[in-house]
Amino acid sequence: MQRQPDLDLIAGLRADLDDARYTVDGLEAAWGPVAAEALGRDDPEPALAELELRPWSPSGTLGALLVLGAPRSVPEVDRALPRTGARGAARLGLVSIEDGIVHATVDLRPYALADESGVASWWIASDPGEIALGGELPEDHVLGAGAASTTLAQILVPTGTGRVLDLGTGSGVQGLIAARSAGAVVATDLSERALDFAGFNAALNGVALDLRPGSLYDPVAGERFSRIITHPPFVKTPRGAAEVPGYTYRDGGFAGDGLVEAVVRGAAAHLAEGGIAQLLGNWEVHGDPAAARERVLDWAGPLDVWIVERDLLDPAQYAETWVRDGGAQPGTARFRSLVRAWLDDFAARGVTAIGAGYITLRAPRHGRTLRRFEHLDGAVGSGIGSAIEAAIAAHDLQRVLPDEALADTVLEVAPDVTEHRHYWPGDADPTVIELRQGTGFARVRRVDTVAAAVVGACDGELAIGSIVDAVARILDADPADTRTAVLPILRELWFEGFLTLR
Repeated sequence: MQRQPDLDLIAGLRADLDDARYTVDGLEAAWGPVAAEALGRDDPEPALAELELRPWSPSGTLGALLVLGAPRSVPEVDRALPRTGARGAARLGLVSIEDGIVHATVDLRPYALADESGVASWWIASDPGEIALGGELPEDHVLGAGAASTTLAQILVPTGTGRVLDLGTGSGVQGLIAARSAGAVVATDLSERALDFAGFNAALNGVALDLRPGSLYDPVAGERFSRIITHPPFVKTPRGAAEVPGYTYRDGGFAGDGLVEAVVRGAAAHLAEGGIAQLLGNWEVHGDPAAARERVLDWAGPLDVWIVERDLLDPAQYAETWVRDGGAQPGTARFRSLVRAWLDDFAARGVTAIGAGYITLRAPRHGRTLRRFEHLDGAVGSGIGSAIEAAIAAHDLQRVLPDEALADTVLEVAPDVTEHRHYWPGDADPTVIELRQGTGFARVRRVDTVAAAVVGACDGELAIGSIVDAVARILDADPADTRTAVLPILRELWFEGFLTLR
């Protein structure tokens, strides 16, 4: 793979891929929805079988070669890539040719994304995956655009036009996403092979990335950014267990959660005022979950910090997940041996659980005011990045509003919120009242009758103080006591997006 490939060859390849309809939809059309679903389970056989039965197509040939790892003849590849040809693809490092047969040396596939900034699509080159290799990954494997890449992209607040740091870029996916609006994107990685892939992907997709080699923040010493985006290699590979592979893309060489801690602690020195850093991370629990939460929050130091824990896994779940990720097959002696090495390491260090989720950091203009850790393990909706941005804006407004000023604020129910009431058969009054969101974090919040009545009346016309007082009179309750009870609930509902500022 070439970090600075031949630009004429790249231009021809780009045109060939366009003409071949080598897109997400084009590939599904080439082998059909059933085969596409099987590929999601890492089963290539239905796709290979369908390609044998269906009429020839350039997208089918390219998908078979570059996604499934199935060899193809030189004439067939020349037909699918008329400008580039098999030999041009070989000069770019995409394939090798032996006795007239073309073998893929990389995985090159289309990737599409829809977010608040619009719809975008790219081609992403990376090392061949398990489907093509038919076994465990090599330790220097460079990962392509996987589920984690999509998850990180979905939680990002809008990038803006400032400078962005893509820390640990891998194959460059987040850098491509950020470059749609950023003034400049600096992409770093400890792995030179990863930077080679990132450089190739940037050139293929016509994107400018400032690629720099080095560990953590070393390549950007003294520089600050409006956004830092990173999916650090946070997997807790047992140290000193020779039989456990240390995959570059997921193992940063630190013990425990030390790498995530280093990324979070280092962000303060590289965020411009008001700048935001966002990452996916794992953290260890040693006995007391509350102590673990405080420990992770403390990593942020002077920064605002908001952590959303999406999973809390026991050590066995965690070990089995990542052993499978490396390609070891469940039920084999190899799989059991690797899992045992992980469990022995966790036991030796007193790890009782592993948390995983989203971390958002901000360099505040007026000192840290946000320090929040919450667990949300349900399904989420679209627009998480916008929900995070709106929550931070609500927090900033609220912190300068005492209860008296809050009572004069006009709020309205967000358009995606619905109310659900649950009754015991025959009862006139509900036993449970829930507010549900249809987008963002898709939260479900239980509220009492008073809070539900206040929220239901928030139509953007009356100040919430007037609404609370009116509800108190209807219920023959003391207005002052009702305000004391309800205003903190309304603050939280505003932060969480159930209510919005008129």
